[in-house]
Amino acid sequence: MEIKATGLGKKFNYHWIFKNLDFEFKINNAYAITGPNGSGKSTLLQIISGYITPTTGGLTHTLQGNNLDPNHIYRHLVLVAPYLKLVEEFTLMEQLNFHFQFKTIKTGWNISDIIEIMELKDSIHKQIKYFSSGMKQRLKLGLGFYSQCELLLLDEPTSNLDEPGIQWYLDYVKKSLSDRLVIISSNRKQEYSCCQQEISLKNYK
Repeated sequence: MEIKATGLGKKFNYHWIFKNLDFEFKINNAYAITGPNGSGKSTLLQIISGYITPTTGGLTHTLQGNNLDPNHIYRHLVLVAPYLKLVEEFTLMEQLNFHFQFKTIKTGWNISDIIEIMELKDSIHKQIKYFSSGMKQRLKLGLGFYSQCELLLLDEPTSNLDEPGIQWYLDYVKKSLSDRLVIISSNRKQEYSCCQQEISLKNYK
């Protein structure tokens, strides 16, 4: 997938979060969106995902040379973010089966492999409401890494992870970069060390 942003801007009430953003995101690349708190990093990711609309400008999502219907962009992406909730009443296995009713497992993998990689094999039948915050974040990341999608959006991906969890993320995010576009919203250089380009929203006020 490739994405072109033209004159993109977002304001809430009378306050501009960012404006006049022109940029192209190209497949097989990883991009970091950085900026101080309140600069609109999460907002921009949600605009890219189609969850919210910009105030000015527009986005074009292109797949294999064809423009995508804005109403169908969600079919081609996974968004991982601290503010997105899992189904707390589900067990780990139920959550995975539910997720992969809507997304295809990445080629060459299966659910058992993913559980092993997430290091959650002792929690297969545990309800997610009993998971620690770090376990939940590892699960969210695993769903993103191992879903077959053209666009992977990661918002503050190491939130709630301890040091071993952060190292796990760093190991596996690099392996998830091939054949997709990855955009990471973060202020922590360690989180976006895999990215080739950085977009600082402080330049778009």
